[in-house]
Amino acid sequence: FFFPTQKQEFNKMADEKKNPMRDIKVDKLILNCCVGESGDRLTRAARVLEQLTGQQPCYSKARYTLRSFGIRRNEKISVHVTVRGEKALEILERGLKVKEYELLQQNFSETGNFGFGISEHIDLGIRYDPTTGIYGMDFFVCLTRPGARVARRKVHQGRVGSNHKIQKEDAIKWFQDKFEGIVLHKAHE
Repeated sequence: FFFPTQKQEFNKMADEKKNPMRDIKVDKLILNCCVGESGDRLTRAARVLEQLTGQQPCYSKARYTLRSFGIRRNEKISVHVTVRGEKALEILERGLKVKEYELLQQNFSETGNFGFGISEHIDLGIRYDPTTGIYGMDFFVCLTRPGARVARRKVHQGRVGSNHKIQKEDAIKWFQDKFEGIVLHKAHE
């Protein structure tokens, strides 16, 4: 049993110590490079992603035919790669450096993930190769907290409580603390 003074002492200790289960970390970083056509340009884009990450990228197919864009259903039109761990943080750092650590409010989703795009891959520190060309790409970052596995595991599956889920505000605060980034409300003209 706690006496009132002990209870106050205990609460003060709990406030001072940070709960390690509340820490936010990068679950994965997805790099997507949509070329809009299959063939040589797509394989060159895949080579760029492989150079950047050191992993074999996957190809994505078009969901339906769009005559105006000149794409057919099931035609390979983009490449993407998922990076986790230290490498994800390192590539994210390079991507944010290109954006000068400035993101918009609308870059953050309600579920606490965020994404942005860059127009030239050579800004990431890859040497320009005239045979490859220049490609833009999308960065998408999924954030997580320890304990998210309970919702995904097969045995004894549970639910993540609403106050343990990452909100938009949490993601913005994490971005500002970790990268000393700036979140703008509107893009400047």
